[in-house]
Amino acid sequence: MKRWLLFIALLPVLMFQAPAWAHKPSDSYLTLRATAGSGDIAVRWDIALRDLDYVLQLDRNGNGEISWGEVRQRSEDITRLATSRLQLSSADQPCTWTTAGPLMLDKHSDGSYAVLSLTAQCASLSSALKARYSLLFDVDPSHRGLVQWIGPGSESPQALVFGTESAEQTLALQAQGPWQTLRQYLVDGVWHIWIGYDHILFLLALLLPAVLVRRQGQWEGAPRFSGAAREVVKVVTAFTLAHSITLSLAALGVISLPSRLVESAIAASVVLAALNNLRGTIEGRRWVMAFVFGLLHGFGFASVLADLGLPQGALALALVGFNVGVELGQLAIVAIFLPVAFALRGTGFYRFGVLKVGSLLVALLASWWLAQRLFNL
Repeated sequence: MKRWLLFIALLPVLMFQAPAWAHKPSDSYLTLRATAGSGDIAVRWDIALRDLDYVLQLDRNGNGEISWGEVRQRSEDITRLATSRLQLSSADQPCTWTTAGPLMLDKHSDGSYAVLSLTAQCASLSSALKARYSLLFDVDPSHRGLVQWIGPGSESPQALVFGTESAEQTLALQAQGPWQTLRQYLVDGVWHIWIGYDHILFLLALLLPAVLVRRQGQWEGAPRFSGAAREVVKVVTAFTLAHSITLSLAALGVISLPSRLVESAIAASVVLAALNNLRGTIEGRRWVMAFVFGLLHGFGFASVLADLGLPQGALALALVGFNVGVELGQLAIVAIFLPVAFALRGTGFYRFGVLKVGSLLVALLASWWLAQRLFNL
């Protein structure tokens, strides 16, 4: 008991040590457009001011706010940092960088971004373009570069994601085929659910009681694995169906909700799912909660898909690929969780330590996320 009380006492420290968990992971956005009959590539690069401030200390007066004047004074440093972290080459010849326009600012769902307008001058584009991306990898291994690559004479963009495990990639001069598009977005879907801490905690909060049954107000271990598995299937199916509906509607532009509202509602869903484990209010109907709140989580998935960019010529494939990827990522989590939870279901460690204390910690952490998102802390 003393160990659990100590862990609870340390929770505020853990929350403040990981503020980035409350928002989506660090991303930058690049659009690379090749010019037909030329070796020039027009580049627009959006980089979050919070990331640049972390590396370059843009906030000179230390007031916690980054002004346009502070950004403009460091425009050369920002450009130098960016161009040193993206190398393009064609036919084994490196491309050179020139500035195509002044530094500007733009708003994204998670804050302000510096916008660089650049030109990469390559000797030729007769062979595939090779790219090596390394922005922020040395300070944030979870950072990603989301790239829209438009080859010469093409209007259909190819979506690529650069991460620490995929820092070097080849940008094909010809438009990718349907199976390449499907595979790309499938991988993106798997990756997103694995780094979407709020989505994972919501799902796990609903699944924790699946290996238990409640009798006379007390939790007991489920007698059969098949019963626990059936409860898991109901929750996961309801969550999948719900977020698939809103993901598709939002990605197609049928419904749009403010990002802060969606993120706040997702955090609130984690709080409610975790608190339900302490009170047992919605026993036997957790699939209903999974469906209702899954509709909100679908809007969260859609915002990520929008950031990746949807190829208009292969919109259906991109949607299917991303959604299937999310489901495969979920199934991998469930495949690990269910046998371990079932094996531990009869222990006091699981019923008290995992279910009750774990749910309390999840509720407190998600409450902190909710406050951050509501008040933009």
